[in-house]
Amino acid sequence: MPAHLTILASGSSGNCAYLETDDTRLLIDAGLSARQIRQRLLGIGRTPENLSGILITHEHTDHTQGLGVLAGKLQIPVYCNRLTKEAIETQFQAKLSFRLFNTGSTFDLGDVSVDTFSVPHDAYDPVGFLFRTQAGNIGFLTDLGHATKLVIERVRASHALVLEANHDVKMLNDDTRRPWATKQRIFSRHGHLSNDAAAHVAEQVISADLKHLFLGHLSSDCNSPELARRVVAEALHKIGATHTHIEAASPNTACATLTLDVTAQKTAAPLNATKEIGMPMESPSHSSMNQMRLV
Repeated sequence: MPAHLTILASGSSGNCAYLETDDTRLLIDAGLSARQIRQRLLGIGRTPENLSGILITHEHTDHTQGLGVLAGKLQIPVYCNRLTKEAIETQFQAKLSFRLFNTGSTFDLGDVSVDTFSVPHDAYDPVGFLFRTQAGNIGFLTDLGHATKLVIERVRASHALVLEANHDVKMLNDDTRRPWATKQRIFSRHGHLSNDAAAHVAEQVISADLKHLFLGHLSSDCNSPELARRVVAEALHKIGATHTHIEAASPNTACATLTLDVTAQKTAAPLNATKEIGMPMESPSHSSMNQMRLV
């Protein structure tokens, strides 16, 4: 069964992605307004009412902006760790239906197995994800100041990877609008990856199986899609890794849907808007509930 991944938005102003398998429909982060999330889902023939859950990497507003309205109104389960839950509860007055996981644990959502792992970022308990599906594995590294050995090992099994490439070092240094304290935060080991740092991560995780690399969380004024892609592509080319398609995601428009099917060894076009299959929200499986606590 194929898996469909659509990066609905990725950038300093908002991050949100949609993952669909035969049994499961997930949002990864909700950093757009609820209205924008609905509109972008409708653009691929999907609706938020059919979501199985929303997974949150961390509590920063560019990852949670639409969560209160979307999950509160529709009572979509929100999957996160305890510290992220507590931070989210201070942001939104809406009563949300949380499903808590322990960072480092693995749990099942329908036919998707979700690996969680800690990443270094200036949030309460930020995480990365590896989604294991029958069609292949999809990694998410959206915000991190540096890649630890744990991070590298956890995403090395990816067939598709979303990797932060936030800024160009020179452009950020030369930026006159940001105070030095802000630059220090971004440059820090708990800040954001530069293009060069992202290229180094890509060199470490590259394998014959990693065919699709999405560069995410690009700064709108201290980076450019062309620059980020060129830096990473040149680094991979130097080590002979020319088989990976590299695409820079945008906060303003959704990327074309990637259809992952490792068995068939093919990638396909965007989701067909006429192919909507109604899928009511379901509670996690018994095996999931054994590893999670309902709040």
